[in-house]
Amino acid sequence: MIWFIAWRNIWRNRTRSLIIMIAIIIGIFAGTFASALMRGMMEQRVENVINTELSHIQFHHPDFLKLKEPEKYMEDLPEKLTVIDSTKGVEAHSERIIISSMVSSAETGSGVQLSGVNPAKEKKVTNIHEQIIAGDYFEEGKAKRIIIGKKLAEKLKVKVKSKVVLTFQALDDTLVYEGFKVAGIFETVNSTYDETHAFVRYNELAKALEMPQNTCHEIAVLMENNEAVDSTKINFAKAFPGLDVQSWTDLSPEMQVLTKSMELMTYIFIGIILLALLFSIINTMLMVVLERTKEIGMLMSVGMNKLRVFTMILLESVYLSGFAGIIGIVIGYGTAKFTSVSGIDLTGLYGEGLRNYGYDPVIFPDIDFPMVINITLMVLLTGVVASLVPARKALKLNPAEAVRTDM
Repeated sequence: MIWFIAWRNIWRNRTRSLIIMIAIIIGIFAGTFASALMRGMMEQRVENVINTELSHIQFHHPDFLKLKEPEKYMEDLPEKLTVIDSTKGVEAHSERIIISSMVSSAETGSGVQLSGVNPAKEKKVTNIHEQIIAGDYFEEGKAKRIIIGKKLAEKLKVKVKSKVVLTFQALDDTLVYEGFKVAGIFETVNSTYDETHAFVRYNELAKALEMPQNTCHEIAVLMENNEAVDSTKINFAKAFPGLDVQSWTDLSPEMQVLTKSMELMTYIFIGIILLALLFSIINTMLMVVLERTKEIGMLMSVGMNKLRVFTMILLESVYLSGFAGIIGIVIGYGTAKFTSVSGIDLTGLYGEGLRNYGYDPVIFPDIDFPMVINITLMVLLTGVVASLVPARKALKLNPAEAVRTDM
């Protein structure tokens, strides 16, 4: 009977109840959808780091990453690739020559990280070939071709088929000047990466550097799934004790922090919204208790014990917050799922700013069922906590004095 009475009580003043419920619905909807939006942004950033910039695991000479000196290369490449190929969970790999270079056009110059790659292998590890917006990705038969980012092309004021000159230091410390034609221009979601990275063929760069055969500076490995990265990295470290084996989280520590804090940030954000709504619910329920002081006094006078009074106030608060909160969650979840298909395009508003920090301006919100369950429990807990103050106020009433009040 208490459950039914509590439900009826919240509708005795429909206007007030609807106003507070609408506020809760809007707050929970905004929190749920914003959390899904933030989660989607972060997961896209991590995915872009893996598929475009780093891959899952990288191998280097132990001293290479310190100064990226060209003489710090790995030897016996075929033996290493054989072990990598035979490792369970490895989807693809690509060996690279990595050097710091100056690229110059007729207008100006800029420093870049130049990567010598095998185009066929690189296609299986990174998605740079899918990001080409002008020209092509190393057309067969055409030598001395370079792939550059859109931001770098704009800085150098070059286009497809323009000639650029690369200046870099060979293994014998002599300066090398090599002319290349721009074969293609790529554009990723990270404009900083586009401005600082360029790609040429492995064999052409190896010849210019006079690299020994079967050597490289970097081996990038793409795994079938991200869950096996840590265990595979440990196995590789045991198999190659003389090499520096690092996962994408080691190479990009900020991404590791982002991944670990993503869920925590979501719940903190929802918690702040619920904290604000908590005081609104407390204020509403205190008004309810004050308006019904005489009624509560009469109920206590005819035998309703304090536990039942407390339960009634508790249920009213839970009904108020829970009913509205679940509606808000459903709307937020539905909106997130709907927009996760088409995405939210912020290119016109914040496109360039997001690209500067490596985020995709087209955001695909992401929300999972466990998150929905946890938010629902947080909403119900908020209702319980919000009922404590007004329930305590009701329990302090003296029945004899309460029935004589004018309220």
